[in-house]
Amino acid sequence: MTLLSALAGDPEIEALLSDAAQLDAMLAFERALAEASAETGFISEDAAAAIGGAVTGFTPDWDGLEAGMAQDGVVVPALVKQLKSGLPEPHRTALHKGATSQDVTDTALMLQLAKVFDVYEARLTALLDTLDALAAEHGGKPLMAHTRMQVALPTTWGAKLSSWSEPLKRQLRALVSMRRTLLVVQLGGPVGDRGSFDGHGDAIAAAMARKLDLGLATPWQATRDPIVALGSLLAQISGALGKLGMDIALLAQNEVGAVRLAGGGGSSAMAHKSNPINAEVLVALARYNAGLSGTLNQALVHENERSGAAWTLEWLTLPPMLVATGASLRLASLLLGQLTIAVID
Repeated sequence: MTLLSALAGDPEIEALLSDAAQLDAMLAFERALAEASAETGFISEDAAAAIGGAVTGFTPDWDGLEAGMAQDGVVVPALVKQLKSGLPEPHRTALHKGATSQDVTDTALMLQLAKVFDVYEARLTALLDTLDALAAEHGGKPLMAHTRMQVALPTTWGAKLSSWSEPLKRQLRALVSMRRTLLVVQLGGPVGDRGSFDGHGDAIAAAMARKLDLGLATPWQATRDPIVALGSLLAQISGALGKLGMDIALLAQNEVGAVRLAGGGGSSAMAHKSNPINAEVLVALARYNAGLSGTLNQALVHENERSGAAWTLEWLTLPPMLVATGASLRLASLLLGQLTIAVID
């Protein structure tokens, strides 16, 4: 899939979602859990210090983690076992005390998403700046509108550019707002009621949120509407950029000629062609993410206090959506850099 990734991938987002990035986030969870547990008296200060040292010096056995994932359906049991092997015997029971695999996995995802959101916000802001600059330069120029793929009435480039930028402005605001509602600690223990923390659960969660720079929330392991809401927002972002791509592909048609694209794609059979590749991929990514968003919605159906099936479905669906959204933002920037608005007499 390396060749396809060159067209529709996003190396920066992929790196933030890699196995190594997830492992780093999981280790950050275990360190924060130990420190917070020591602060509340749930484990000793010595145990927390030993756990911090084990996390700092940890070298993963990736083959062992892979085997554990296949065996247990989640990597955390194998990870905890490896971490314990580097701890002095008296402190091993303090590692991961009270927590469950879902606490680690979901909180690690939040830490990864915080970095992904940084990339998205920067790219959306840059795109909007470019569209604003185009509007300032070309907004008053005439443009023939098309409705239902037919010539309609004269309009302006300002109206067209606004139809591209306004949805992106709304989505940027939604993304910023989602930092406060989505990027939160998950700490529930085995059945999601914090009963495994002997009355310290709320205090430990609050301390962990502070240490990890995440929000505080009640356990949400079986209530996945925030994840599904993120998927919907990703589909909206890529969909808005797909509309931009579709418009530009149509405006660049030879018989329309309202825009020109520098550096278009070539043809193996027709040397005169300059294909609007980036615009076309934006349309494909929009449709792809729309389909995945529908699949992700099915992760809302959790059986009782934890669903292995719905949880696994998230792992299969959300990362490709995050990459596709990053790719859409990347390609939209490239496309606008290729764009020249034609002067029509």
